[in-house]
Amino acid sequence: MAHHYPLQLHWTGNTLDGTYNRNATVTTDGKHPLSVSSAPEYAGDATRWNPEDLLGTALATCHMLTFLALCAKAKVGVVGYEDHAEAILDTVDKVTRVTQVHLRPVIRVTRGTSMAKVVELFEKAHKYCFVANSVTCEAVMDPRIVEV
Repeated sequence: MAHHYPLQLHWTGNTLDGTYNRNATVTTDGKHPLSVSSAPEYAGDATRWNPEDLLGTALATCHMLTFLALCAKAKVGVVGYEDHAEAILDTVDKVTRVTQVHLRPVIRVTRGTSMAKVVELFEKAHKYCFVANSVTCEAVMDPRIVEV
């Protein structure tokens, strides 16, 4: 069954002005507006989310939620997850694209948890993460698991 997630992107400005405004707002019913822009390297507002940020966020969030669901199902005790993700934008063969998203989470697990099982579920989450299955960039995963 398909699920739909509509959104509205609102921008006003004048592209005839060489320094046109790159700022826009994303809205959807029931959610706070999201202020977006291009990256500062492309004359955007550094205080707003850009497409590169959002793609990295989507992949990191989807992977975390998939991993947590797998851990809950397997009765593996995860008590904390803090990712230090990074999207890499590069030009390859004259095409600019996000080539990699690095996921570097610190995963906190309950004492006595099998570290091998946590790594197995972390890697398995990539297979089931629908965002990872939707993009062509490489997802580089480097988790650090901490027993608490």
